[in-house]
Amino acid sequence: MNSSRYKGNRGEEIAVRCLTSKGYRILQRNYRSRFGEIDIIAANSQYIVFVEVKLRREDSRVSPVEAVTRAKRNRILQTALCYFAECPTQLQPRFDIIEIWEPFPAEGTYRVRTIENAFSLEVGNGIF
Repeated sequence: MNSSRYKGNRGEEIAVRCLTSKGYRILQRNYRSRFGEIDIIAANSQYIVFVEVKLRREDSRVSPVEAVTRAKRNRILQTALCYFAECPTQLQPRFDIIEIWEPFPAEGTYRVRTIENAFSLEVGNGIF
């Protein structure tokens, strides 16, 4: 397994633990469409949440949330539309980013921050 995939898996495992501790059910991981991939799709009684997970080292020049570019957000939104076509739901969609800071040196604890409603599915955001 290459190092970036290993790092991605580690970040996703941390994010899954965070989500399940908040009462979310994990519906799918690494959902793919022709547009891209969504790291985690989770749900609670109110929301279906499409989660982008970004893990960065503490000494990184770019924060995890800054790494989710407009192009990446648009790919996630388009992929979510594909998911809805396959799995209709009455739940309110939400797009979150879970940013994870890896301690540097690799000792200590990870810092995790969930950014709820980090972006939204709206007309005029460039995908319609």
